Amino acid sequence: MPLMDWFAHPENTKPLGLLIFFITFCLIVLWVYGNGKRGQKLEEHKNIPFLDDDDEMKDKSNG
Repeated sequence: MPLMDWFAHPENTKPLGLLIFFITFCLIVLWVYGNGKRGQKLEEHKNIPFLDDDDEMKDKSNG
């Protein structure tokens, strides 16, 4: 059971966990921005939260 002993030590599992999470993050980023249509759609929708603020500012200045 030397493999189980290796996993029992935090100095071994912390870098392994970091590597797993980093690779997962990179794969998610590649999946999201790898497809041109999906990336373009995300770029078009990036300002949606700010659209309501513009409408509120116009209402305050008019009223």
